[in-house]
Amino acid sequence: MSIVVTGATGELGRLVIDELLAKVPAGEIVAVVRNKEKAAALAARGVELRIADYDRPETLAEAFRAGDRVLLISGSEVGKRVAQHSALIDAAKAAGVAQLAYTGILGGPDADFLLAEEHKATEQLILDSGLPYTFLRNGWYTENYTANLAPVLEHGAVVANAGEGRIASASRADYAAAAAAAVTGEGHLGKAYELSGDTAWSLAEYAALLSELTGKEITYKEVPAAVHQEILVGAGLPEGFAAILTDVDEAIARGRLAGTSGDLARLAGRPTTPLATTVRAALATA
Repeated sequence: MSIVVTGATGELGRLVIDELLAKVPAGEIVAVVRNKEKAAALAARGVELRIADYDRPETLAEAFRAGDRVLLISGSEVGKRVAQHSALIDAAKAAGVAQLAYTGILGGPDADFLLAEEHKATEQLILDSGLPYTFLRNGWYTENYTANLAPVLEHGAVVANAGEGRIASASRADYAAAAAAAVTGEGHLGKAYELSGDTAWSLAEYAALLSELTGKEITYKEVPAAVHQEILVGAGLPEGFAAILTDVDEAIARGRLAGTSGDLARLAGRPTTPLATTVRAALATA
Protein backbone atom coordinates (compact mmCIF):
# COMPACT_ATOMS: atom_id res chain seq x y z
CA MET A 1 0.00 0.00 0.00
CA SER A 2 1.24 3.45 -0.95
CA ILE A 3 -0.02 6.96 -0.40
CA VAL A 4 -0.43 8.44 -3.86
CA VAL A 5 -0.63 12.18 -4.54
CA THR A 6 -1.73 13.50 -7.92
CA GLY A 7 -0.62 16.93 -9.07
CA ALA A 8 2.33 16.54 -6.73
CA THR A 9 4.44 19.27 -8.32
CA GLY A 10 1.72 21.92 -7.95
CA GLU A 11 1.62 24.52 -5.19
CA LEU A 12 -0.64 22.44 -2.94
CA GLY A 13 0.85 19.09 -3.96
CA ARG A 14 4.39 20.04 -2.96
CA LEU A 15 3.16 21.06 0.49
CA VAL A 16 1.24 17.79 0.87
CA ILE A 17 4.38 15.82 0.05
CA ASP A 18 6.26 17.81 2.71
CA GLU A 19 3.60 16.92 5.27
CA LEU A 20 3.62 13.25 4.29
CA LEU A 21 7.40 13.03 4.54
CA ALA A 22 7.08 14.19 8.15
CA LYS A 23 4.58 11.39 8.86
CA VAL A 24 5.62 8.29 6.90
CA PRO A 25 8.76 6.87 5.23
CA ALA A 26 9.47 8.30 1.79
CA GLY A 27 9.24 4.82 0.29
CA GLU A 28 5.52 4.76 1.05
CA ILE A 29 4.81 7.94 -0.91
CA VAL A 30 4.06 8.10 -4.63
CA ALA A 31 3.84 11.24 -6.73
CA VAL A 32 1.77 11.06 -9.92
CA VAL A 33 3.18 13.69 -12.26
CA ARG A 34 3.19 14.57 -15.95
CA ASN A 35 6.80 15.66 -16.14
CA LYS A 36 9.56 13.50 -14.63
CA GLU A 37 12.17 16.28 -14.82
CA LYS A 38 9.91 18.71 -12.97
CA ALA A 39 9.55 16.13 -10.19
CA ALA A 40 13.28 15.39 -9.86
CA ALA A 41 13.43 17.05 -6.44
CA LEU A 42 10.74 14.70 -5.16
CA ALA A 43 12.57 11.65 -6.47
CA ALA A 44 15.73 12.91 -4.77
CA ARG A 45 13.86 12.82 -1.47
CA GLY A 46 12.96 9.15 -1.99
CA VAL A 47 9.44 9.63 -3.33
CA GLU A 48 8.40 7.18 -6.06
CA LEU A 49 7.32 8.80 -9.33
CA ARG A 50 4.57 7.47 -11.57
CA ILE A 51 4.23 9.34 -14.84
CA ALA A 52 0.68 9.94 -16.06
CA ASP A 53 -1.33 12.60 -17.87
CA TYR A 54 -4.97 13.42 -17.07
CA ASP A 55 -5.54 14.11 -20.77
CA ARG A 56 -4.23 10.69 -21.82
CA PRO A 57 -6.39 8.18 -19.91
CA GLU A 58 -4.31 5.23 -21.11
CA THR A 59 -1.36 6.55 -19.06
CA LEU A 60 -3.39 6.41 -15.84
CA ALA A 61 -3.61 2.61 -15.85
CA GLU A 62 -0.20 2.33 -14.18
CA ALA A 63 -0.71 5.22 -11.76
CA PHE A 64 -2.43 3.22 -9.02
CA ARG A 65 -2.18 -0.16 -7.29
CA ALA A 66 -4.65 -2.20 -5.28
CA GLY A 67 -4.86 -0.90 -1.73
CA ASP A 68 -3.36 2.53 -2.46
CA ARG A 69 -4.63 5.57 -0.61
CA VAL A 70 -5.01 8.26 -3.24
CA LEU A 71 -5.24 12.03 -2.89
CA LEU A 72 -6.79 13.53 -6.02
CA ILE A 73 -5.80 17.18 -6.03
CA SER A 74 -8.27 18.84 -8.36
CA GLY A 75 -6.87 19.79 -11.75
CA SER A 76 -5.99 23.40 -12.47
CA GLU A 77 -7.54 23.65 -15.94
CA VAL A 78 -11.01 25.08 -15.40
CA GLY A 79 -13.40 23.64 -17.97
CA LYS A 80 -11.43 20.42 -18.44
CA ARG A 81 -11.54 19.06 -14.93
CA VAL A 82 -14.61 16.83 -15.10
CA ALA A 83 -13.22 14.80 -18.01
CA GLN A 84 -9.77 14.67 -16.43
CA HIS A 85 -11.08 13.64 -13.03
CA SER A 86 -13.42 11.06 -14.58
CA ALA A 87 -10.50 9.34 -16.29
CA LEU A 88 -8.55 9.24 -13.04
CA ILE A 89 -11.52 7.91 -11.05
CA ASP A 90 -12.00 5.13 -13.59
CA ALA A 91 -8.33 4.17 -13.29
CA ALA A 92 -8.47 4.23 -9.50
CA LYS A 93 -11.52 1.99 -9.49
CA ALA A 94 -9.95 -0.46 -11.94
CA ALA A 95 -6.88 -0.67 -9.71
CA GLY A 96 -8.90 -1.26 -6.54
CA VAL A 97 -7.60 1.61 -4.44
CA ALA A 98 -8.53 1.65 -0.76
CA GLN A 99 -9.30 5.37 -0.53
CA LEU A 100 -9.86 8.26 -2.90
CA ALA A 101 -9.62 11.62 -1.17
CA TYR A 102 -10.63 14.62 -3.28
CA THR A 103 -9.91 18.32 -2.79
CA GLY A 104 -13.22 19.93 -3.70
CA ILE A 105 -14.77 23.21 -2.62
CA LEU A 106 -16.42 24.54 0.52
CA GLY A 107 -20.13 23.78 0.56
CA GLY A 108 -19.99 20.71 -1.64
CA PRO A 109 -23.35 20.11 -3.34
CA ASP A 110 -24.80 23.26 -1.77
CA ALA A 111 -22.18 25.58 -3.28
CA ASP A 112 -24.05 27.85 -5.70
CA PHE A 113 -21.30 29.57 -7.69
CA LEU A 114 -19.62 28.80 -11.01
CA LEU A 115 -16.29 27.62 -9.61
CA ALA A 116 -18.08 24.87 -7.69
CA GLU A 117 -19.72 23.18 -10.67
CA GLU A 118 -16.81 20.94 -11.68
CA HIS A 119 -16.15 20.05 -8.05
CA LYS A 120 -19.77 19.04 -7.49
CA ALA A 121 -19.70 16.93 -10.65
CA THR A 122 -16.48 15.23 -9.52
CA GLU A 123 -17.88 14.39 -6.10
CA GLN A 124 -20.87 12.77 -7.79
CA LEU A 125 -18.60 10.75 -10.09
CA ILE A 126 -16.73 9.48 -7.04
CA LEU A 127 -19.97 8.56 -5.28
CA ASP A 128 -21.20 6.78 -8.41
CA SER A 129 -17.92 4.83 -8.65
CA GLY A 130 -18.49 3.17 -5.29
CA LEU A 131 -14.90 3.87 -4.24
CA PRO A 132 -14.17 4.49 -0.54
CA TYR A 133 -13.96 8.27 -0.47
CA THR A 134 -13.02 11.28 1.63
CA PHE A 135 -14.19 14.71 0.50
CA LEU A 136 -11.90 17.57 1.48
CA ARG A 137 -13.96 20.63 0.64
CA ASN A 138 -11.40 23.40 0.64
CA GLY A 139 -12.34 26.98 1.32
CA TRP A 140 -10.47 29.98 -0.06
CA TYR A 141 -6.68 30.14 0.14
CA THR A 142 -5.33 33.29 1.77
CA GLU A 143 -2.66 33.21 -0.93
CA ASN A 144 -5.37 33.94 -3.51
CA TYR A 145 -5.11 37.49 -2.18
CA THR A 146 -1.51 37.78 -1.04
CA ALA A 147 -0.16 36.54 -4.37
CA ASN A 148 -1.65 39.65 -5.95
CA LEU A 149 -0.19 42.30 -3.66
CA ALA A 150 1.75 44.30 -6.25
CA PRO A 151 -1.22 46.08 -7.90
CA VAL A 152 -2.92 46.52 -4.53
CA LEU A 153 0.11 48.32 -3.12
CA GLU A 154 0.63 50.29 -6.32
CA HIS A 155 -2.92 51.62 -6.48
CA GLY A 156 -3.66 51.69 -2.75
CA ALA A 157 -6.85 49.70 -3.16
CA VAL A 158 -8.30 46.22 -2.78
CA VAL A 159 -10.81 46.08 -5.63
CA ALA A 160 -13.66 43.57 -5.52
CA ASN A 161 -17.41 43.11 -5.81
CA ALA A 162 -17.72 41.11 -2.59
CA GLY A 163 -19.74 43.63 -0.60
CA GLU A 164 -19.33 43.21 3.15
CA GLY A 165 -18.98 39.45 2.85
CA ARG A 166 -16.51 37.61 5.04
CA ILE A 167 -13.92 35.02 4.01
CA ALA A 168 -12.79 32.22 6.30
CA SER A 169 -9.55 31.63 4.42
CA ALA A 170 -6.54 29.57 5.44
CA SER A 171 -3.05 29.05 4.08
CA ARG A 172 -2.20 26.36 1.55
CA ALA A 173 -0.01 24.78 4.21
CA ASP A 174 -3.09 24.40 6.43
CA TYR A 175 -5.01 22.59 3.70
CA ALA A 176 -1.97 20.43 2.94
CA ALA A 177 -1.72 19.36 6.57
CA ALA A 178 -5.38 18.36 6.57
CA ALA A 179 -5.02 16.40 3.34
CA ALA A 180 -2.00 14.52 4.64
CA ALA A 181 -3.88 13.67 7.83
CA ALA A 182 -6.86 12.38 5.84
CA VAL A 183 -4.78 9.88 3.84
CA THR A 184 -2.55 8.71 6.68
CA GLY A 185 -5.06 8.52 9.51
CA GLU A 186 -8.03 6.28 10.22
CA GLY A 187 -11.74 7.02 10.40
CA HIS A 188 -11.96 9.30 7.37
CA LEU A 189 -13.71 7.02 4.86
CA GLY A 190 -17.16 8.16 3.82
CA LYS A 191 -16.61 11.57 5.40
CA ALA A 192 -16.99 15.05 3.93
CA TYR A 193 -15.02 17.81 5.64
CA GLU A 194 -15.87 21.50 5.25
CA LEU A 195 -12.40 23.03 5.46
CA SER A 196 -11.91 26.71 6.24
CA GLY A 197 -9.96 29.05 8.47
CA ASP A 198 -10.75 29.55 12.14
CA THR A 199 -11.60 33.23 11.65
CA ALA A 200 -13.54 34.96 8.87
CA TRP A 201 -12.52 38.44 7.74
CA SER A 202 -13.82 41.09 5.36
CA LEU A 203 -11.97 42.79 2.54
CA ALA A 204 -12.27 46.07 4.41
CA GLU A 205 -10.43 44.43 7.32
CA TYR A 206 -7.86 43.04 4.90
CA ALA A 207 -7.25 46.53 3.48
CA ALA A 208 -6.91 47.93 7.00
CA LEU A 209 -4.38 45.22 7.86
CA LEU A 210 -2.34 46.07 4.76
CA SER A 211 -2.40 49.71 5.76
CA GLU A 212 -1.18 48.86 9.25
CA LEU A 213 1.63 46.61 8.05
CA THR A 214 2.87 48.80 5.17
CA GLY A 215 2.27 52.29 6.53
CA LYS A 216 0.44 53.09 3.29
CA GLU A 217 -3.21 54.00 2.96
CA ILE A 218 -4.94 50.97 1.45
CA THR A 219 -8.71 51.03 1.04
CA TYR A 220 -11.33 48.52 -0.01
CA LYS A 221 -12.93 49.72 -3.22
CA GLU A 222 -16.20 47.94 -3.91
CA VAL A 223 -17.26 48.00 -7.55
CA PRO A 224 -20.10 46.37 -9.53
CA ALA A 225 -19.36 42.89 -10.88
CA ALA A 226 -19.30 44.11 -14.49
CA VAL A 227 -16.75 46.79 -13.67
CA HIS A 228 -14.60 44.35 -11.73
CA GLN A 229 -14.65 41.94 -14.65
CA GLU A 230 -13.49 44.71 -17.00
CA ILE A 231 -10.62 45.48 -14.63
CA LEU A 232 -9.56 41.83 -14.48
CA VAL A 233 -9.72 41.39 -18.24
CA GLY A 234 -7.75 44.61 -18.64
CA ALA A 235 -5.10 43.14 -16.35
CA GLY A 236 -4.74 40.19 -18.72
CA LEU A 237 -7.08 37.53 -17.36
CA PRO A 238 -9.16 35.52 -19.85
CA GLU A 239 -12.76 36.73 -19.92
CA GLY A 240 -14.17 33.38 -18.78
CA PHE A 241 -11.88 33.17 -15.78
CA ALA A 242 -12.56 36.79 -14.87
CA ALA A 243 -16.27 35.96 -14.86
CA ILE A 244 -15.63 33.07 -12.48
CA LEU A 245 -13.72 35.33 -10.08
CA THR A 246 -16.40 38.01 -10.02
CA ASP A 247 -18.97 35.27 -9.47
CA VAL A 248 -16.93 34.06 -6.48
CA ASP A 249 -17.01 37.61 -5.10
CA GLU A 250 -20.79 37.56 -5.36
CA ALA A 251 -20.78 34.27 -3.46
CA ILE A 252 -18.60 35.89 -0.80
CA ALA A 253 -21.16 38.68 -0.53
CA ARG A 254 -23.81 35.99 0.11
CA GLY A 255 -21.68 34.46 2.88
CA ARG A 256 -20.75 31.29 0.99
CA LEU A 257 -17.06 31.36 2.00
CA ALA A 258 -17.55 32.56 5.57
CA GLY A 259 -18.23 29.24 7.30
CA THR A 260 -15.97 28.29 10.22
CA SER A 261 -16.78 24.66 10.95
CA GLY A 262 -13.46 23.95 12.67
CA ASP A 263 -12.91 20.86 10.49
CA LEU A 264 -9.65 22.19 9.06
CA ALA A 265 -8.02 22.84 12.43
CA ARG A 266 -9.20 19.47 13.74
CA LEU A 267 -7.81 17.57 10.75
CA ALA A 268 -4.55 19.51 10.66
CA GLY A 269 -4.14 19.11 14.41
CA ARG A 270 -3.46 22.81 15.00
CA PRO A 271 -5.12 26.22 14.63
CA THR A 272 -5.21 27.58 11.10
CA THR A 273 -2.71 30.24 10.05
CA PRO A 274 -3.93 33.76 10.88
CA LEU A 275 -4.47 36.17 8.00
CA ALA A 276 -1.80 38.55 9.38
CA THR A 277 0.84 35.81 9.38
CA THR A 278 0.35 35.02 5.70
CA VAL A 279 0.19 38.72 4.78
CA ARG A 280 3.43 39.48 6.64
CA ALA A 281 5.21 36.62 4.85
CA ALA A 282 3.97 37.86 1.47
CA LEU A 283 5.01 41.45 2.17
CA ALA A 284 8.49 40.27 3.11
CA THR A 285 8.98 38.91 -0.40
CA ALA A 286 6.93 41.47 -2.35
